[in-house]
Amino acid sequence: MSVHFRVDPTEFADKRVVVTGGTMGAGEAIVKRFAGAGARVATAARNLPEAPVTGVTFVKADLSTEDGVARLAEHALSELGGIDIVIHSLGGSSTPGGGFRAATEEFWQQELSLNLLAAVRLDRLLVPQMLERRQGVVIHVASIQHRLPLHDSTTPYAAAKAALASYSKSLSKEVGPSGVRVNTVSPGWIRTSAADRMVQRLAESGGIDEDQARQGIMDALGGIPLGRPAWPEEVAELVAFLSSERAASIHGADYVIDGGTVPTL
Repeated sequence: MSVHFRVDPTEFADKRVVVTGGTMGAGEAIVKRFAGAGARVATAARNLPEAPVTGVTFVKADLSTEDGVARLAEHALSELGGIDIVIHSLGGSSTPGGGFRAATEEFWQQELSLNLLAAVRLDRLLVPQMLERRQGVVIHVASIQHRLPLHDSTTPYAAAKAALASYSKSLSKEVGPSGVRVNTVSPGWIRTSAADRMVQRLAESGGIDEDQARQGIMDALGGIPLGRPAWPEEVAELVAFLSSERAASIHGADYVIDGGTVPTL
């Protein structure tokens, strides 16, 4: 089950878009949303997808490394001739349950490289050509965990996403006067395969079943007033709106899409 929206096939015609993390979850939905609206899209993954999206260029690269980011940037600029929109949807957590004691140096480095430095490095390579043209859009997909961290297993992830949100705000203040818009999207719990894997990991480390692990996440979040997690397509729709001319005056903002999970303003 998922949701579907009617898409104007010309909405992003002639736009050149790079999406990180575009082979699964919200990233995959974002790739399909832009491709379906006429954009030329490039994305990267460690392994090429089994079912490539028509019109999308896939680059085999590990974006948690400098070399992988450089490979994507070089390929995208060469193939597309320039980039109009950059969407950083790459992210995830592999840290096991057990709180801060279980978060070893290795896990901290992994989470920071994946959830923060991949965006920083790619922006450094792609935003300058936007500044030269005095137009462009950058969207960083963070997480409500930069406000509402789950201490049992995702402290490094939450800290990296908090850093990403802070970096995004700083970048917006720097490049906004030159015509480049920067915003952050902070999803809550999204119904993805990665979320399911986190539930399995917590169940295994805690010696409980998956229903208990899932309820534990809900309890730690304080519940979802809307009664369900967001679908990846809903996140993609918000990203598309913020990337469009309809959002031409929205800049330096953080848009939360969490079904009401964050209990404060």
